[in-house]
Amino acid sequence: MSRIFLTLSFFGTALIALTFFLGLGIDDPRVRDPQVQQAVSTHMLTGLGSLTFATLVHAITFTYFMGTGRWIEETSRAYQLPEDLYRQNQRVKYRLLPGICVAFLMLVMTGAFGAMTDPATGGGYTGWFGMSAATVHLVFATLTVCANLAVNIHEFRSIERNGEIVAQVMSEVVRIRTERGLPV
Repeated sequence: MSRIFLTLSFFGTALIALTFFLGLGIDDPRVRDPQVQQAVSTHMLTGLGSLTFATLVHAITFTYFMGTGRWIEETSRAYQLPEDLYRQNQRVKYRLLPGICVAFLMLVMTGAFGAMTDPATGGGYTGWFGMSAATVHLVFATLTVCANLAVNIHEFRSIERNGEIVAQVMSEVVRIRTERGLPV
């Protein structure tokens, strides 16, 4: 799973970075120049794609933990293993959940601030705390890139640790089946 996750998270982070740099290349989205409007459209579509993909990566990760957690729980019951391995799995999963939620919320908020920054929406959003709407979007985008990368690193470490727990459960199952003369 860790190699699959690395591939997915690398692609997701690359998409987010591409979106970020495409946004930096837009000088003033209010200019009616076709090139500027094309840059805005490209940035927005890439942003929607990267938001969707990054969210998918986080969802796949959490689904992996739900599945392995259930498997560890049922296997531990069936083979009467100590509950410690299941508790370790739960601890790893629930330490990861807040980071995934924060990354997801930041992705959505960055997209929302970006949409409010677009003059074509006519929303009239002018910014916060003396910052322009575009600056607020840039600040959120910068924080989102950093947070998403940090959460991806935490997810990778958690997947590796969970893999160790799964390997311990499998080792115990093989030991018990061998002791009982059952096929392994």
